[in-house]
Amino acid sequence: MTAVTARKRKKMPLIQVDGLSKVYRTFKRKEGVGGAILNLFHRRYEKVIAVDNISFQIEPGELIGYIGPNGAGKSTTIKMLTGILVPTSGQIRVDRFIPYKERKDYTRHIGVVFGQRTQLWWDIAVVESFKLLRKVYQVPQADFDRRMITFNKVLDIEPLLNLPVRKLSLGQRMRCDLVASLLHNPRVLFLDEPTIGLDVIGRLSIRDFLGQINREYGTTIILTTHDLGEIEKLCNRVMIIDHGRILYDDSLDRLRQKYSLDRRIIFQLSETFSLDLLKQRVPTNGAVTWEQPEPMRLKAVFRRDRISAAEVIGQVLHLTPVHDITIEEPSIEEIVGRIYSDGKIQ
Repeated sequence: MTAVTARKRKKMPLIQVDGLSKVYRTFKRKEGVGGAILNLFHRRYEKVIAVDNISFQIEPGELIGYIGPNGAGKSTTIKMLTGILVPTSGQIRVDRFIPYKERKDYTRHIGVVFGQRTQLWWDIAVVESFKLLRKVYQVPQADFDRRMITFNKVLDIEPLLNLPVRKLSLGQRMRCDLVASLLHNPRVLFLDEPTIGLDVIGRLSIRDFLGQINREYGTTIILTTHDLGEIEKLCNRVMIIDHGRILYDDSLDRLRQKYSLDRRIIFQLSETFSLDLLKQRVPTNGAVTWEQPEPMRLKAVFRRDRISAAEVIGQVLHLTPVHDITIEEPSIEEIVGRIYSDGKIQ
């Protein structure tokens, strides 16, 4: 096999990002009337780094959670990936396209949903918006009809088709926006806060739908959200960004292994037992912190890199009868919060 043939057969990433940055130049206003006059003659500008030299690859069919606090750079990254913004520096390639250079052709191969905006026409029936988009994306009628049947089964949009978009609730509009973004069967779907403001039922409906689209069609999905429950249910890989820099890029399992050292065990006792006596008799060398929130309840917080759960449980069972045991892992919210506060770089 020649080197050229080997390169052709090598699996290439669908999305390739190298050294991507976005820097804004903002006008810094002076305060007061005097400041306003000075602003007319002498303006002071400062640089704001929204995205700071990030690099990553995304393979076809991945479903990735892209998370971070407000102002971290999530939406700016998505806008550069979709071609809405031009990077200050760095390179982006999605499939065979450079998004901001080939935007007209590129948009035929991607779907985009921004939680605060709609791509549907406000005053016409939903179905008419879908028909217009079918023509824009040149979707064959048979493909359009087949996809509409699939979307209706999962999202129950048939009762909404003849309503004008302005009469839809937020949850109904989001369901229709998802359909609009997928009518042309895009290879990549970018979702920026798609469930913001939705109730529990609405979030679950959209979560199930995204999982099904990813499994059945192999659609690559990049999801930004503040709902970490969605990330846990949907995504195997998570990217965490803060202050424009990638803090973590790997699987959720490794995120837990790397940052969730503390675990908790709750013991429901069969009889009362002295916490002071427990501390005296159990040699944990500072690896366990004991609490007794109720007379018949003990709580052990321990570091799993210093002592195992089996050891902690065995020590308690040796001293007193136990009715029930619960082992708790830190939530994903706790872990991500810890990463933000530490500012750890991968």
